[in-house]
Amino acid sequence: MRLALLLSLLLLPFILLADEPSAFGAGNLDSDNPYGLTAAEKKILQNNKTLTQNKRKLNSNKSEIESLRERIDGLQSVLESIAMKSQKNKVALGDMSRSRENEGVTTQERLVLLETQIATNGENIVQLKTAIEELSKLMDEQSVTLVTKEEHNALVEDVNAFKVLVAGELKNRSKKSGSKTTSGNLATQAKKNYDKKRYSKALNDYKELVNRKYKPAYGHYMIAQCYFAKRDYGKAIAHYKESASRYKKASYMPTLMLRTAYSMSKVGETANAKKFYNAVIAKYPGTTEAEKAERYLGQL
Repeated sequence: MRLALLLSLLLLPFILLADEPSAFGAGNLDSDNPYGLTAAEKKILQNNKTLTQNKRKLNSNKSEIESLRERIDGLQSVLESIAMKSQKNKVALGDMSRSRENEGVTTQERLVLLETQIATNGENIVQLKTAIEELSKLMDEQSVTLVTKEEHNALVEDVNAFKVLVAGELKNRSKKSGSKTTSGNLATQAKKNYDKKRYSKALNDYKELVNRKYKPAYGHYMIAQCYFAKRDYGKAIAHYKESASRYKKASYMPTLMLRTAYSMSKVGETANAKKFYNAVIAKYPGTTEAEKAERYLGQL
């Protein structure tokens, strides 16, 4: 019974802990599922999607235009055929007029021939009208979705101008912040401030590193350490928990759990403090943190 209780106390602090999510890839517009985007980057991503859609429409329009060209070529063939037939009719009528006396063609026969030619021409005209109506409908449909080359180029120019504007804005914002320090140098500076007990400066440095997504698990741990040194135990607890949720196998976990327990005892969370002290004793036996946990536990 005692062993079961001890195991439950050991496991309870770790139930909510999870592995650290990767911070790499945040803000990558080329990713299939980009995340961690700023408002400006989201706008660029949306414009890129619009450009892609317009390119697809242009390709589709090219196919439709090729199809229309083929239909127009077909109509042109029909018109040429009608023109040739009309010319033949004229020639036939002339021949009939010149040879009617010699050949003895009667007026009735000429009328029958003319009616036949007229009927043929009428059929050709109907076919031509049908083809023209079909072509007109296709052109109307294309005019609704057609993206002209000028419109596409204008959109590309707008997107490029927007990118330049965003880049300038980010550059100006960086200048205004006065932060030209690389993340590596800033981390060195933050550690130096912490070691020299300049906790407020160290706190600002580590917050900036977390904002840059530079080693966020360790960053939250050091923010908690700064708050702990400043005896702001409530905020220290929050950042200790955030650090543990991001990387539960960190080398500083014994200290993190011990100071979490100590901070809980200071804000009146005695029951939770006891659970964390017991967890430190059970998980890290023989360590300095376990010895301190036993001593602090005895004082509760």
